[in-house]
Amino acid sequence: MTASVFRAVRPRRASRRLPGRVAHAVLCGAAGLVWLVLPGMTINSGAAVALPQTCPVAATAAPRQDETSPGYLALPLVAVGAAGVLAGYGYVRRTRRARTRTTPGGGPAPPSAPRWSPPPSDELGGKSTELIALADDWVRTSREELGFAEARFGAAAVEPFARAVREAEAELAAACRMRERYDHGVPADAAARRQALAGVVGRCEEAGRLLDAEAAAFDELRGLERGPGEALEVAEARFRKLAGRTGTAASTVAGLRERYGPAAVASVTGHVEQAKDRLLLATSRLNRARQSADSGNLRAAACHLRVAEGAVAQIAVFVHGVERLAEELSTAERLVPAALSGAEADLEAIRRAAESAAAQLTGDPDRTTAPVPDSPKSAKSRKPAQRTADGPAPETATASGEAPALVPGTSSAAVPVDVAAGELRARVTHADLELAHVRVHTEPAAGPYDPLDALRRIVRATAPVGTRRAGVLSAAEELVARSAVAAADDFVGTHRAAVGATARIRLAEALRLLPTDPQTADTLARQARDLAEQDVRLHGNPYTATDPSAGATGAVLGGILLAEDPDGGPPACYGGPRTRGRRRPGPAA
Repeated sequence: MTASVFRAVRPRRASRRLPGRVAHAVLCGAAGLVWLVLPGMTINSGAAVALPQTCPVAATAAPRQDETSPGYLALPLVAVGAAGVLAGYGYVRRTRRARTRTTPGGGPAPPSAPRWSPPPSDELGGKSTELIALADDWVRTSREELGFAEARFGAAAVEPFARAVREAEAELAAACRMRERYDHGVPADAAARRQALAGVVGRCEEAGRLLDAEAAAFDELRGLERGPGEALEVAEARFRKLAGRTGTAASTVAGLRERYGPAAVASVTGHVEQAKDRLLLATSRLNRARQSADSGNLRAAACHLRVAEGAVAQIAVFVHGVERLAEELSTAERLVPAALSGAEADLEAIRRAAESAAAQLTGDPDRTTAPVPDSPKSAKSRKPAQRTADGPAPETATASGEAPALVPGTSSAAVPVDVAAGELRARVTHADLELAHVRVHTEPAAGPYDPLDALRRIVRATAPVGTRRAGVLSAAEELVARSAVAAADDFVGTHRAAVGATARIRLAEALRLLPTDPQTADTLARQARDLAEQDVRLHGNPYTATDPSAGATGAVLGGILLAEDPDGGPPACYGGPRTRGRRRPGPAA
């Protein structure tokens, strides 16, 4: 409103002042003319004046000349011209100022410097995905090196650096969540979507900054450049333990394949071979670290030690993945019979409850419950729900499209509210068929089967009919989800140089949902694993090391070496973008 007032008032004020300025100029000009004309009017008179008769004089006076001179005429002309020039200059100056002023109502503003504009969404989108992959690498590498420092100095000494890693993980998780929502169209507004991408970039950069802020102090704590002696002993001790476990893992995989079939061990296929490749790399780099330390090249020794530590950390991932899968399969095998019995009991209870509810209906026989009222008046006139053995009956689903509530049938099953009887029967029938299929294939005479896959089919078959996730079914659901998430995380971590941002985002979302929604977490984790495997296949092996026998190719694929040089480049280490790859061996390495 203020701007409009200024726009309305200022032009009128300018229009009022213009006649006054013109009048002032005219008045000055008139004054100059009067000054010019007045002497001539008073001196040169055209009328003759009679003089009195006087006595003659001796000599006649000379005729009197006109006393007006060019000096008298020039002075008024100069004054008039100066006044006109000043008036014209003032008028032109004020007009030009009014046209170029920047205040409201003062005309167009002068051209200014170009304003900064945000980058386009496609540029921000590419930068956000790139930074998500990089930040995930920073966090994983920092966590791996932190484990070696903790083994040497204790948890209390490395707590500030562990806290930085946790905070960086939280920033990365928030960035992945924002990008996941963005990929699903949230938010919808174009400006808000650009802001969301900028937030993803900012979160990833903050994760790197948090790690970089502690990198120098972490290097000082480890002191590898001062001498890798004790740290080298820690790495060698862990290496020897893992070498023995690798041989055991090979026999474990063979036994699992024979007992449960090839499909059951698909998630760890190749783990033993890759563990042996990392063992070769660790052996080579530990020896080179010893040699460099003995020759006095401490910087090269520290570089080789970090490569060996990265290899040892990934050996642990491969071996632990095999051992974890063996335990999960054993637990799942024990849960399958109980899960089958519980699911079948729940389906039978739901079937009886649905039949009872349908028999009690008088208005709409094709529904399991009475229709949901459309107004508060009809809701008040409805009879209150009766209590059941499990407690008060829950409210029915609203007409706004919210998820339907569950009406208790027994202590272990429930009937979906406001579901058509025909649809419920179809769901129960489908669940029966799935459970029958699982029971047939899990019989001892059927041969090897995958217990985790059997549990997954039981859980997914009974979910649409509204069985409660309690007891054995809840345990089965959590076991399946944890197994899928852990397998995807292992694959991404050991193939990080080839895995893109989409697989990492799916994995981060699966980790977030694991405590609250295991079934969705299981689905997302399996998607993440599939996407990561596809990325690795597309990536291929573009890097050819000069020393392939030392396992450098696998080290580059696993992100241990940064592939900046023909020999594999410097190792990744604790820190963010400023510290990544700052370790390079000396010339004598």
